[in-house]
Amino acid sequence: MGDLVYNIVPVDDLSAAREHPVVQFPEVRGAVLALRNTESLRRPPYGEWRRGMDILDWLGCWFGFQSSNVKNQREHLVLLLANAQMRFSPEATEELDGRVVRKIRRKMTKNYESWCTFVGKQKQLRLPSGKHVGDERQQRKELLYTSLYLLIWGEAANLRFMPECLCFIFHNMAQELNNLLEGDSARDFKPETCTPDPNGFLKRVVSPLFEVVKAEASLNSSGDAPHSSWRNYDDINEYFWSDRCFTHLKWPMDQGSNFLVKPEKGRHVPKHKVGKTGFVEQRSFFNIFRSFDRLWIGYILVLQACIVTLWSGQQRAPWVELQNRDSLARLLTIFITWSALRLFLALLDLVMQYSLISWETWKTGLRMILKVLVASIWVGIFSIFYRTMWDKRHQDHAWSAAANKLFYRYLYTMGIFVLPEGLALALFIIPFVRNILEKSSFKLFHAMTWWFQTRSYVGRGLREGLVDNFKYTLFWILVLASKFLFSYFLQLKPLIRPTKEILEMTDINYKWPQIFSKGNRAAVLALWAPVILIYFMDTQIWYTIWSALVGALVGLMDHLGEIRNVHQLKLRFQMFPRAVQFNLIPESWSDGTKQRFRNSWWTSVKNLFQRIRLRYGVPSQETKEESMEARRFSHIWNEILKTFREEDLISNRELELLEIPIPVWNISVFQWPSTLLANEVYAALDLVKDKHVEDKVVWKKISKSEYRRCAIVESYESIKHILVYRILRQNSADHILVKTLFEDHIDNAISARRFTVAFSLAKLPEVHKCLLTLVKKILAKKSDEVVEALQALWHCIVNEFARSEERSLIKQNFVEKHINTSTVFKDSVVLPNKEDKAFYKQIKRLQTTLETKDTLLSVPKGLEARRRISFFANSLFMTMPRAPQVEKMCAFSVLTPYYAEEVVYSLKDLNTTNEDGITTLFYLQKVFPDDWKHFKERFRKEDGSEESDKQFIDRMSGLDDAAEGGTQKKNDAKKKDNTKSGLEDEDGLELCLWASYRGQTLARTVRGMMYYERALECQAFLDAAKEKDLDEALGFKELIERASSSVSEGSSRRQEEVNLGDSRRGQGLDDETRKKQVLATAAMKFTYVVAAQVYGTQKKNGANQAKGIAYLLKAYKGLRIAYVDEVETTSGKQYFSVLVKYDRDAKLEMEIFRIQLPGPLKQGEGKPENQNHALIFTRGDAVQTIDMNQEMYFEEALKMRNLLEEFDKHHGVRKPTILGVREHVFTGSVSSLAWFMSAQETSFVTLGQRVLANPLKIRMHYGHPDVFNRLWFMSRGGISKASRTINISEDIFAGFNCTQRGGTVTHHEYIQAGKGRDVGLNQIAMFEAKVASGNGEQVLSRDVYRLGHRLDFFRMLSFYYTTVGFFINNLIVVLTVFAFLWGRVYLAVSGVEASLTSSKILSNTALLASLNQQLIVQLGIMTALPMIVENALEHGFTKALWEFFTMQLQLASVFFTFSMGTRAHYFGRTLLHGGAAYRATGRGFVVKHERFAVIYRLYSRSHFVKAIELIALLIIYRVYGASRSSNTYLFISLTSWFMSLTWIVGPFIFNPSGFDWLKTLEDFEDFISWLKYKGGFIVGSEQSWERWWMDEQKHLENTGVWGKVADIILNLRFFFFQYGIVYQLNIAATSQSIFVYLVSWSYIFVAGLIHVIIASASGRYATKRHGLYRAIQAGLISIVVLVIVLLKVFTAFSLRDLLTSLLAFVPTGWGILQIIAVLRTRWLEKSVLWPVVINVARLYEFGMGLIVLAPVAVLSWLPGFQAMQTRVLFNEGFSRGLQISQLLVTVQKAKKSE
Repeated sequence: MGDLVYNIVPVDDLSAAREHPVVQFPEVRGAVLALRNTESLRRPPYGEWRRGMDILDWLGCWFGFQSSNVKNQREHLVLLLANAQMRFSPEATEELDGRVVRKIRRKMTKNYESWCTFVGKQKQLRLPSGKHVGDERQQRKELLYTSLYLLIWGEAANLRFMPECLCFIFHNMAQELNNLLEGDSARDFKPETCTPDPNGFLKRVVSPLFEVVKAEASLNSSGDAPHSSWRNYDDINEYFWSDRCFTHLKWPMDQGSNFLVKPEKGRHVPKHKVGKTGFVEQRSFFNIFRSFDRLWIGYILVLQACIVTLWSGQQRAPWVELQNRDSLARLLTIFITWSALRLFLALLDLVMQYSLISWETWKTGLRMILKVLVASIWVGIFSIFYRTMWDKRHQDHAWSAAANKLFYRYLYTMGIFVLPEGLALALFIIPFVRNILEKSSFKLFHAMTWWFQTRSYVGRGLREGLVDNFKYTLFWILVLASKFLFSYFLQLKPLIRPTKEILEMTDINYKWPQIFSKGNRAAVLALWAPVILIYFMDTQIWYTIWSALVGALVGLMDHLGEIRNVHQLKLRFQMFPRAVQFNLIPESWSDGTKQRFRNSWWTSVKNLFQRIRLRYGVPSQETKEESMEARRFSHIWNEILKTFREEDLISNRELELLEIPIPVWNISVFQWPSTLLANEVYAALDLVKDKHVEDKVVWKKISKSEYRRCAIVESYESIKHILVYRILRQNSADHILVKTLFEDHIDNAISARRFTVAFSLAKLPEVHKCLLTLVKKILAKKSDEVVEALQALWHCIVNEFARSEERSLIKQNFVEKHINTSTVFKDSVVLPNKEDKAFYKQIKRLQTTLETKDTLLSVPKGLEARRRISFFANSLFMTMPRAPQVEKMCAFSVLTPYYAEEVVYSLKDLNTTNEDGITTLFYLQKVFPDDWKHFKERFRKEDGSEESDKQFIDRMSGLDDAAEGGTQKKNDAKKKDNTKSGLEDEDGLELCLWASYRGQTLARTVRGMMYYERALECQAFLDAAKEKDLDEALGFKELIERASSSVSEGSSRRQEEVNLGDSRRGQGLDDETRKKQVLATAAMKFTYVVAAQVYGTQKKNGANQAKGIAYLLKAYKGLRIAYVDEVETTSGKQYFSVLVKYDRDAKLEMEIFRIQLPGPLKQGEGKPENQNHALIFTRGDAVQTIDMNQEMYFEEALKMRNLLEEFDKHHGVRKPTILGVREHVFTGSVSSLAWFMSAQETSFVTLGQRVLANPLKIRMHYGHPDVFNRLWFMSRGGISKASRTINISEDIFAGFNCTQRGGTVTHHEYIQAGKGRDVGLNQIAMFEAKVASGNGEQVLSRDVYRLGHRLDFFRMLSFYYTTVGFFINNLIVVLTVFAFLWGRVYLAVSGVEASLTSSKILSNTALLASLNQQLIVQLGIMTALPMIVENALEHGFTKALWEFFTMQLQLASVFFTFSMGTRAHYFGRTLLHGGAAYRATGRGFVVKHERFAVIYRLYSRSHFVKAIELIALLIIYRVYGASRSSNTYLFISLTSWFMSLTWIVGPFIFNPSGFDWLKTLEDFEDFISWLKYKGGFIVGSEQSWERWWMDEQKHLENTGVWGKVADIILNLRFFFFQYGIVYQLNIAATSQSIFVYLVSWSYIFVAGLIHVIIASASGRYATKRHGLYRAIQAGLISIVVLVIVLLKVFTAFSLRDLLTSLLAFVPTGWGILQIIAVLRTRWLEKSVLWPVVINVARLYEFGMGLIVLAPVAVLSWLPGFQAMQTRVLFNEGFSRGLQISQLLVTVQKAKKSE
């Protein structure tokens, strides 16, 4: 007896909680009792040992674990054991099976055992080997080891990111545990952490290691420091990959160990300190080559082979050309190149990884040096042998015997060189042998592989099975064959002859001094550069094409898109109940399959046969109303519709039409939804009227349609039930009259098959008309009119419908029974009470069936409801594992990291207007008009009266009462409304929730995830439901809510002991207890934890987010919140991981667990740290990671137990460790941008990931909502990585880690989750920048390097092109445009192009092919192809083409081109300089106009500067190009002008009111104010240009020397403008002297001097001596004019030179500014030169702002352009009749009316 505080199971005190339903499970009690087996264990020296303590308490006392950690892991382990026992044992029993215990222990310690083998240590698990589970003592040992690992893991805090560090700790503590268990010999032994002070483990083990992590993280300098200067989580963890941890760190840990040396910022690091381990992340573009050297070497060698073959030949086929010995010999130069590239790679390894070399790692240094030496020797050998071979060939003038001998010597040498590659190829063909070799612990194998790759704990045994190997190899053979054939014949071959012509030309007339004697080679470089860049990029295009085709094929095989819409669903709905039964109903329901046969081959064959029958509609036994399957289907279907109604996706009427009625009238057929029966009665009438045929023939025609048959039978039986049992007084004369008519005449005629003889089918329409009239009168509830309708029906049947013979029999029958028919029905009609809703609901259904003439294809009307129903139906015809019973399913958790995003919109948020007068609520009403209409219907007034939107909002906001009290009260209410959060009153709350469920809020996510709980409760109820439960008129929720008060709700309540009776589940218990256990089963299987890191701080500050979270806790009983609590103590600040829930009995928030942390949580990236601290509170075998922008649907949650069964199935040679789940992007309707983003994302999360999983076997974890094998990841570093900056894209590193450690990631499309994406261009750009920066950091990471080297060649290709390769190729596309234009400008201004006009180089086929490929990527066609294919697969080819065409009309190509620029800029800058950071994109609705200053800050460097450079190049080429009228120039102009203008105008096209003239003027004024404002240190970049400019250059301060050198080299290109153009000026007088260029620099110095004079004069005289200031200005102007006049008179200077010189000297000034920014130092900033630099930079920014704003101003001035832009931007979101102009008019009218 006592108050209990618990999470899910009150395991701490069973005697006080025996009534709790979860405790009543025998498996739970068995697990608790097994843990309490502490007999014969030595009692701990500290702490009080009490009766009832268990193994975890014992370990906690001996090893110093925190009591809350013990409590948390006790529940954790009990649930693991109980759930595993439920799955394993067919019968409920309290005896814990030893095999279950061993299975869980092996899952926990498998990584530890592998680690022991790797480091050469004997594992400390002293257990019997083999399958023998041992006796009770051995079982206790298993539990001790499992408990010890869980306790270590539960308290390890940040150390959980370092799995092998935990292995080291566990190894030593397990050894101490073994010493404790040894008996008398260990009486005096005490573990290291066993101390009188509490928390010994935290203080002595965790804290020392955490302090090292903390100290190293402090050196990161918030991401500014180089990765090589500090140790991240991986470095510290990889220290434990060698036996150094035993010899140097030792146990107990040596505090003087070099590993525990804590570096301090600004102080010298001791030499003996352990540095980087395993890998050094160096920032360099060479990482691209180094990580994927096989890829790049292959491309370079093939390129060389193609060029050599083409160059030496006569344009013959390569296989013909290589029959020539000379050509073949020249081809052998590729081995010189190959060996040289190996030497280069070895030098790169040495230079970039030298930090790894120390006295402890001398072998690593030796290997690096030897590889350099050996590679050098190979280069020398090949060079010498090749030279001597050709010398002999030339000496003998033919391939003599001696020359051939040298040729074969070269071939033999080549064979030795490629011998390792041949061995690798052999092992590729037999992958399992490679896996065995890599995983082997034999030192011989280690020695054999030491030369080729460093020994690493991860990345071993990654080869797939033979079948998978064949599939992805075939895929890449097709891709590479396409790529190389295209490159050979269309890229390289056409360039050979023009190149030879250029090199042979000697009469080129250069227009400038030629510095290099071989000038023609520069022209060749200009010609070849874009082609070579495209050569290295275009594999991405071919991959996209082939992956789209293969993805479509795989999708077809998976039966995607078979049900594309509601119409197709209606056609197959007859099979739907069987599909639901087969997939969602456990096998024991349908065929009684025994548990032991569940996974047998016979069951698989039978399931396959069943699926074929389902997919192809093979008829089987009809679904009857009495069957349990049909009733279960009805419950599931109706519950889905109920959630649709709760979400306002359908109306009340649509709910009535779609639901399956609860059988209350004993109808003999299955009652299909009314929408399926529509028009069937009329169709039947058309079939049988005027027909004189037998009953059999008529019924056969009707029965051809199952729906028609059911409609006829249901209508007849319903009418009979109404007339015989419901509206006539029982046993009255009229009742007898009607009953006699039905039983003695109509039923008798039907049973005797003489209905067509007895009655006239031609009169059926008249009967139907009378019946309709009767039904309508009954619904009107007017008895008199019902009597009249009954009389009319009676006379119609007797006098018209019945034939003469039957009519005589009827009248004779009535005379015999003395029934008077003259006053029929006048006194016997008694209508049911108006409160009898079930009766009138059935009457309304009957009316719909009888009355509807049209097929109800538009039900439901809402697009989202139609999409979800269609997908759910289609998924049930796909292949998925059979669902187990809820108690047999895998338990799982959902984890959502949350920081400070929106939880629930407040009324203030919804009613705040933007500058155009638009509120968020008004916007949502127009974007979701159907949902708003349904919401109003759901909360309409009780009297049903109509009200306007404003009246409804006022009533829902609680303002209607204020209106009744007068204007002053109304105004007071409005003031109050603007300050309250919306959570205080119920009406306002519903309005806020409706809006929140349509945004990207935590409330939406939590509602979706809690559908899992609702689904499991529904399924658990159906698992245990008896026939009477399913017959009740209530839904499952009402049934089980009666018993839900004691299940996982309150945790503080008094429990009383009860006698449970029969121990077998569900037997011997009353209905209430059984229903409680149903709910308890669901509670054991699902846990939802929101990791709200700062919830504690938010509560203290009274933040609205905390109020919202508190509401969610109250609303959802299964929700748990984990947060980090900071507590001030006398010894300093302490940190705790806390788990809370809401107690519904005590009506307050209860703290469940509080586990102290060793220090501040955040030492790395915030999100993974947040996930990591909350992971210890999750439960089950699996955990689903869900982000803040996601949701789940109830109908999809029903399939979760099917999905979890995938963990037990082999996918290839392995079982999956991550289950990939399909996503639906729900933000596509908000705007055209959101639609583009949605379509792009959808193609990736469907077709893209489908191909990655099958056949490529390289799918990673790209985010959410994937499901992790929780126990597998627990012991392998968690579900993400958290090292600062390098792991900024934390999610994908979980996939990298999984793949490296031998896991498998699959993809499953029969279940989907919703996901939101950014909806505004600025949001999208920040998201793209974040992803691109993350990929830039990935290139530097050890994970990418190891996967690039450890995967086989073809999987490596898949890995490259689907991760960092995509961003590399985006960068190459942009570089191609620049390389092409720069090359063209060089040819134009140098004079080379004019000399080469006759050679037709400008219209070269290779050039056009390369430009076409570049254009494909630029316009987004590469992105669009998968979208079109996936859309065609799932929605039809016509719709796919139409959507693509519509997207192009809405300027999708502009968006894709703009996004490409964003990705290229941030990826390249991050790779070169760093600066990657998390960018909070914001997930709100974009109805706000962004100021020009904001747009300029965001896109200036990524787009505007580059676009202006492109425009300058295009103008120069237009002016000086020799072939500016050719088709080639037009093609160049179109593509390049499109890119440059897109990069300038794109942000304004997708900015609301972006071309509004008044806003453009306001934006310009705001931009000027921002530009002029200097500000200070406390001013942000939003207020001051100067502050922004300094921040924009910040990445240059932290970049390394090589980064600065590279940046300076790139900026030197701006000086070429001046060099090229000054020789084109008239003043140069065609001189080619270098003196012209040198003299031109005087212009720069003069311009600078003038600027300095004016700036100095402005500072000194502008205010006080304004006249002098004006005089100075006038003097300078006069001098400038005088100089121009003198130049005009005495030289060939022209005014055109004045304009042209701007193109020459303005870029030079910009280049100087950029180089100064790179070389900026504190000395420079303090010098007198720095203000000049700032002013010049400001002047340049002003000029670029004008260039960018000029086209916007012109377009804003044009009439009608703003309306067109609005249509383009908001077409999709406002396609239901709304436009921005209408919005503004409506708001203005509303304001006037007020």
